[in-house]
Amino acid sequence: MVVLLYSSDGYCQGMGAVQEEKTPLQQAREYAMKSLYDKADSIFQQLYEQNRMDVTVYNDYLNTLLIAKKYKDAEKLVDDQKSYRPRYPLPYIDMGRILIAEGKEKKANDQFDIAIQYINGDDMLTQQMGNTFLHIGKDEYAIKTYERGKDLLGNPYVYSSPLAKLYAKTGNMEKAISILVEAGNLQFGGVDNTKATVLELLGTDPKKLQLTQKALIKKINEQPENISYIDLLTWLYIQKNDWDGALLQIEALDERNKEDGRKLLDFGRTATKEKQYDIAIKAYTEITDKGKQSTSYTLAASERLATEIQKLENNYNYKPDDIANLAKEYESFLTDFPNYYGTETVRDYATLEAQYNNAPKKGIDILLKAINTPIARRDFIGQCKLQLGDYYILNGQVWDASLTYSQVDKEFKQDVLGEDARFRNAKIYYYEGDFEMAQGELTVLKASTSELIANDALDLSVLITENIGTDSNYVPLKRFAYADLLIFQNKDKEAETLLDSIANAYPKHPLKDDILMLRAKLAEKHREYDNAIAYLKQVYEQFGKDVLGDDAVFKLAGIYEKYLHDNAQAKHYYEQLIIEYPGSTYVQEARKKLQQLNLPTVLP
Repeated sequence: MVVLLYSSDGYCQGMGAVQEEKTPLQQAREYAMKSLYDKADSIFQQLYEQNRMDVTVYNDYLNTLLIAKKYKDAEKLVDDQKSYRPRYPLPYIDMGRILIAEGKEKKANDQFDIAIQYINGDDMLTQQMGNTFLHIGKDEYAIKTYERGKDLLGNPYVYSSPLAKLYAKTGNMEKAISILVEAGNLQFGGVDNTKATVLELLGTDPKKLQLTQKALIKKINEQPENISYIDLLTWLYIQKNDWDGALLQIEALDERNKEDGRKLLDFGRTATKEKQYDIAIKAYTEITDKGKQSTSYTLAASERLATEIQKLENNYNYKPDDIANLAKEYESFLTDFPNYYGTETVRDYATLEAQYNNAPKKGIDILLKAINTPIARRDFIGQCKLQLGDYYILNGQVWDASLTYSQVDKEFKQDVLGEDARFRNAKIYYYEGDFEMAQGELTVLKASTSELIANDALDLSVLITENIGTDSNYVPLKRFAYADLLIFQNKDKEAETLLDSIANAYPKHPLKDDILMLRAKLAEKHREYDNAIAYLKQVYEQFGKDVLGDDAVFKLAGIYEKYLHDNAQAKHYYEQLIIEYPGSTYVQEARKKLQQLNLPTVLP
């Protein structure tokens, strides 16, 4: 086999009306391309004798001799270079190429061995040799080149990337991983760069993945104190979506290194973040099963409860028994660890009771106890009071809710918590039909430092402005606002009846699209997704140019993505939103969703 290494100069000449006169080098190359090797050799020889240091001429001359199979002439040329440039490694590699072409593999390797001995620590020369060996299929000599180069430079990490790739290519994943991890710990980018390179090395080869996992486990056994190997192994399992495999490794490591659950805690948090709730719960349960004497017990127990709540919020098929059992677990935990009444755990417990167990009074009692806990932080108390106000509304105590919100507004005047409290109070004015008071609050809140509060304030303000009517007939809007309150209080059947009455009594009122949006909200809440889609499509088709058009399209995309898992339809509506409503506040989020769906799109 002859492997050619040409210089970067091209053979072809530009075409024009008048051909420029060719240089001798160009003429020689043209002869070589036409297989007129004798003519080409004659010119190359003359040019070489004129300047033996011209690397381009030398390389082209040698390649032409190899193509023509003039091996003896090629050997003489390389011998001349050896004598002209003693102890220079590249001519020895060239001689090896000639010997390979002649079928003399062993003698070729002898030449390569000499070349390796002549490496002098010059970085550019080392890289050139490494690339040359790589191009001629001598990966083992490319490895030797970089290994000797790093030894001469006294820097064990200087050629980490090419060495790791070469070791991986030759099947030595253990060595490849070892090099990457050791270098990654000391170089810019650290473990993140290592992970990127590992993904590049593995590609989609399941055999390489298995070898890498074995290599990492071996390194972990040898160096259990090196957390980089553990992190990389766990990450590798996660990349391949093998969460159970990752958990098994973490359990073994935690046990062997006597971590008392610390590694399992970290893994549980990672799994929760990635919405792998069941595997996270397994990790936390592995810790709590060790007993309360474990130093990680309380953290694991509290974080497991938090994960259970997240799982519930994302599970649209939960059963009443799921709620009841989880409520018992919260009550038991807070009885054993009452200091957690000053943490987010208690807020989650109140959410469970008030919003999922239909027991707002129980939620109120839980939050009042949390607010009066001596160790509770000031901002935590403010958050509890906002939540408490919501549950007062659920329990029919609307003005108790307003008073509670006002307390937060006063205590956190220059804080987002205060703005949030003012917005919730504005909604109470809206629920009660006091639209003037509501608008007074909303006008200020539209300039909120919180984008979410500002957008919500704007939406509610527009709803009020567009639906009061020129004749100052507030009745339809008052009924609609009360229906909105009933939905907040989970009195859905009463809300539906009231919405029907508005639609029948005021068939031409501008509230029609808002009523459809509320109906879609109720249908989604009751998992009647076909009905929700029908309502939203009606909003788009009949009121697409009005203020709720983009809302309807965005919610359509969300239902298809989140509940129906129809990514093609979700993509269609996200694209439609971006194209038809370029000024919508949802555009940025729609673009993010399209990236997450990872489907081909016509959008730039």
